[in-house]
Amino acid sequence: MKRYCLELSGDFACFTRPEMKVERVSYDVITPSAARACFEAILWKPAIRWHIRQIDVLKPINWINLRRNEVGSVISTRNVETAMKGGNAILGLNIEDERQQRAGLFLRDVAYRVHADLEFLAGRDANANANKYYEMFERRVSRGQCVNQPYLGCREFAAYFRLVTDMATEPCAIDETRELGFMLHDLDFNKPSDPTPRFFRAQLKNGVVMVPTWDSEEVRG
Repeated sequence: MKRYCLELSGDFACFTRPEMKVERVSYDVITPSAARACFEAILWKPAIRWHIRQIDVLKPINWINLRRNEVGSVISTRNVETAMKGGNAILGLNIEDERQQRAGLFLRDVAYRVHADLEFLAGRDANANANKYYEMFERRVSRGQCVNQPYLGCREFAAYFRLVTDMATEPCAIDETRELGFMLHDLDFNKPSDPTPRFFRAQLKNGVVMVPTWDSEEVRG
């Protein structure tokens, strides 16, 4: 494994708490799963896996209430299957009929420094080695390249990223310590049709959240 550090920042963020069924309410800090998705937006291959190890909060935690328009339904999978077989099916949605307004409690003006390990899965690419993927990621991130724009919880909240190479020149995390409660660690995809969320008890200590490993006793299904 090789460790990398990304600075992620943006104007707004929403890392939705799963217990909030109607209104969108964000966790106080970016979740490991959302951080992993940002790394994967820059580089993802079947032969690699990202592991989030540490999250540094660089700006004070500030909140904002927003009301957004959302679409209240999705296109029918049956219609999609019919269209794929050459049949006639409606694949559109009338936004005016399906529009819903929902309030949300979001984060604003956020910045994080996320430390992650890049693991090479040799069994999935027998003709390569770990250095191939290390160099690939370093080349892409240094050029600002990504497969899709990283985002902070919601796709409309774009994340700006840069590779951190010299911690000595970087600003310190915020001076704040408190309990964050149970936070989403990631989803267990052993059953792709029914992924299971797993949680851990998050603590902010001097602006830093340490993320336990996936197989740790601290991570609960």
